[in-house]
Amino acid sequence: MNKIKVGIVGGAGYTGGELLRVLINHPHVEVAFVNSNSNAGNPVHSVHTDLFGDTELKFTDELPQNIDVLFLCVGHGAARKFLEANRIAESIRIIDLSQDYRLKSKAENFVYGLPELQRDKIKTAQHIANPGCFATAIQLGLLPLAAKGLLASEIHINATTGSTGAGQSLSPTSHFSWRNNNLSVYKAFEHQHLHEIGESLIQLQSSFDQTINFVPQRGAFTRGILACTYLESTLSIEEASDLYSHYYASHPFTHVSPGNIDLKQVVNTNKALIHLEKHGTKLMIISIIDNLLKGASGQAVQNMNLLFGLEETTGLKLKAVGF
Repeated sequence: MNKIKVGIVGGAGYTGGELLRVLINHPHVEVAFVNSNSNAGNPVHSVHTDLFGDTELKFTDELPQNIDVLFLCVGHGAARKFLEANRIAESIRIIDLSQDYRLKSKAENFVYGLPELQRDKIKTAQHIANPGCFATAIQLGLLPLAAKGLLASEIHINATTGSTGAGQSLSPTSHFSWRNNNLSVYKAFEHQHLHEIGESLIQLQSSFDQTINFVPQRGAFTRGILACTYLESTLSIEEASDLYSHYYASHPFTHVSPGNIDLKQVVNTNKALIHLEKHGTKLMIISIIDNLLKGASGQAVQNMNLLFGLEETTGLKLKAVGF
């Protein structure tokens, strides 16, 4: 098959760099350009130094239209402004990694890109809104229950993310001296990803009207998300395990582990791992992902694979760090 020609806007940030690392090794992709106004003319490896020796691509401030798919790796709010300011050919598929088009009230002609929720809709979409990282980890922990109408109590979530979740721009809370050997809560009960989580759960369980109590934390590590969720459930642990295993049986990246899970099992991969425990009347769900891969750029490539009729795993069989 002809190679898929790809353009990347916002290629100097964390998600842009991670997308490049995957795509330059994707067997069916040609990276046509990497757009970055602030780095135009400079080699890509001058910013993403680990790519020295892997690519001779240079950043550009131009937007060639002879591509098949455009990835938007810009900040929240900037994707919508970019598309309003630049005319993109109708034939070009768009995958947006910001939050600008995730919610139904703002989606326009974008399809929410969580394959474990609506893989068939993604396959025929023209524009994809890539899910948020916290939203991905938490939804994967709850979708099987929602699909069977079994969300019948308040949901409690505590989740910790690595520092790359804050983006590459420096801020007081992302500075190494502050983040290292530290842990803090932020946006408790009001994180922006709550809205897309709620919309997805209602899509599967229209009667869902329970409160989602979400406490996010900033972790003193670079990448990954661990979400611990619990709720009331009448399911036994055997019934819950069967339900989750059946739901994810056809999804190649999401796996249910009988034993406890560690974040290092998914870092540098596009995998999501889920572990279930029953404590009295409560079902506890632990879900882990790499926030830059399954939570961002890896999932974007997974969506691209679906759009162009490729196996979902193409270019995404990545090695975990292990230790």
